[in-house]
Amino acid sequence: MDFDDTPDEAAWRAKVRSFIEEHRDQLGSRADQRGFDDTVSRQRQALMYDAGYVGVTWPVEAGGRGGTPMQQSIIDQEMARAGVPGLINLIGIGMCGPTVIYHGSDDQKERYLKRLLRADDIWCQLFSEPASGSDLAALRTKAVRDDEGNWRISGQKVWTTLAHLADYGILLTRTDPDVAKHRGLTMFVVDMKAPGVTVRPLRQMSGGSDFNEVFFDDVVIPDSERLGDVGDGWRTALTTLMSERMTLGGGGTSIGVSVERVAEHVAERIGELSEARQALARQDFGRAYVASLGIRYTGYRLLTAVSQGQLPGPEASAGKLAGTKAARDLADLAVRLLGDDAVYAGTGDGGVSWQDLQAVLPGMAIAGGTDEVLHNIIGERVLGLPPEPRADKDKTFRELAAAGA
Repeated sequence: MDFDDTPDEAAWRAKVRSFIEEHRDQLGSRADQRGFDDTVSRQRQALMYDAGYVGVTWPVEAGGRGGTPMQQSIIDQEMARAGVPGLINLIGIGMCGPTVIYHGSDDQKERYLKRLLRADDIWCQLFSEPASGSDLAALRTKAVRDDEGNWRISGQKVWTTLAHLADYGILLTRTDPDVAKHRGLTMFVVDMKAPGVTVRPLRQMSGGSDFNEVFFDDVVIPDSERLGDVGDGWRTALTTLMSERMTLGGGGTSIGVSVERVAEHVAERIGELSEARQALARQDFGRAYVASLGIRYTGYRLLTAVSQGQLPGPEASAGKLAGTKAARDLADLAVRLLGDDAVYAGTGDGGVSWQDLQAVLPGMAIAGGTDEVLHNIIGERVLGLPPEPRADKDKTFRELAAAGA
């Protein structure tokens, strides 16, 4: 693994840092941010795209720069260092866009990709359902082809991040219930403002409403908005899922909470504790800090390999799994140190309290594949352990649904 920037990477880092400093007022700061402004967030991403700092790893023909993962990582690092708020269309860039690139038609790429990168359009990912979370292939939202060749969609999705702001989404549906559940799926691009689409925010225990449930009542989607072949939706969805795990856990960045900000918080508050509690706090922070560094450098190792032309290994799944636990441990420690100031103390990220982060982070154990799914992936594909028994492997989805599976 390379710990130091190459000359080209050092030059790129200097260029990115100079851009951030030059446009500090337009980019804003998490420390100064009060609430969420959809318009400002879109403008921030458009500014960065026009300067060449969004979609860096995307192909040039898709609106990107054709750059390296390490260049993207440097942008992420410099934004975090400067406290610049993240991009609003991260789901579109990290998950939806790559799916359109690999499985969309030329017309879809032309219409959607550049607008996605500039945040002219916000995207969401419509996968999970009330009865099929970890077992994604058990989804029930159905798409039926009508006499005009269009598809009519009926069903419900849940836990859809940014659906209340989204202009478009990628939607996984069931088009054939008479084959095995992984084989009868098809994916589409859906207009989130189309007749029959209803978005209802879900209140989280943190008090926010970033997630939504989405209802589809006989929504018409033209066949030209299909992504991939009919019945090949599972393979298309795997592109999305692998991109999601790389986005969440494969780049050597923290998940949800900055270990450096927790370190500052610990330094400020630890003197208020008894000697015995100080020792415990140092021990807890040391463990979480070491884990965070391990995750960070594992991500750097992955980036180094990808930059050298190698295929990514299991680090993305492992990084997401370990990163979620480390983030929760750090947030829990931060809250324990608050004492009587628990309601008022913040992280410095726009006034968001440590309790807010503590309440939000359990959801990261679900996003991008649950911890249990990732344990199975690592066990089966990395350690070579026997796969889980699958009693439903040779049954059609219709048979499984009739049996209540």
